[in-house]
Amino acid sequence: MFLEDCEIVENKKIAEDKYILKVKSKEAFRHIKAGQFFMLKSSTYLRRPISVHYVSNDMVEFYYQVKGEGTKYLSSLKEKVNIQGPLGNGFDTNINNKKVLIAAGGMGIAPIKLLIEKLINNNDITLVMGGANKDALNIMERFDTNNIKLHIVTDDGSIGDKCNAVEKTNEIIKKEKFDIIYTCGPTIMMNGIIKIALSNNILCYASLERRMACGVNACLGCNVEVSYDNKTVVLKKACSDGPVFDAKYLWIKNEK
Repeated sequence: MFLEDCEIVENKKIAEDKYILKVKSKEAFRHIKAGQFFMLKSSTYLRRPISVHYVSNDMVEFYYQVKGEGTKYLSSLKEKVNIQGPLGNGFDTNINNKKVLIAAGGMGIAPIKLLIEKLINNNDITLVMGGANKDALNIMERFDTNNIKLHIVTDDGSIGDKCNAVEKTNEIIKKEKFDIIYTCGPTIMMNGIIKIALSNNILCYASLERRMACGVNACLGCNVEVSYDNKTVVLKKACSDGPVFDAKYLWIKNEK
């Protein structure tokens, strides 16, 4: 983990409230795992946890949404930004010759570009990408989807099929067998994906979104309920134990 003032190469609005922030660092970024995140300094006291979108040598890209004063401040930056990371465990991508389904929705799309790159050479990938509308999926223009099976879905049908990621995943699972599912997105979406995975006995990794104050296992504000015996609930931290969890251990009954 390192702390650095990084040069901003790009901080571009690509949709109504969504931005790509690309920064250059003295550090080498190639060791970063898909699903890890950085804490970015904002104008307020607390940093903001932002998922890594893509990395290349001394460059790292973040895909973020302006939702409050902190991210609004980030969207105004032009020269430097202070970043802390990489943090979290990231996805397990040490697999070969597997049939993989990736289901992502909303801002859960953020880590998927790097995840695909980590998996593409040795695995067969199907990607289900969901959003509210076409504008919400403008980020797809930055994806290389030539060697994957892509299914786009939107709530309003403005691009792709008019349905949600859970419905499309269920449809695909009925026709094909998969070894692993990776999912990231709104809680209600991931709960649906996890239930599909568990009912079909498919290994599933879920990257959870939680509010974080510190990002380094100090404030205890990003609790995640897990159970290893389906009876006793244990609290884990999304920032350090996660944000990626083996879905079979998540206590999703209590998720909203």
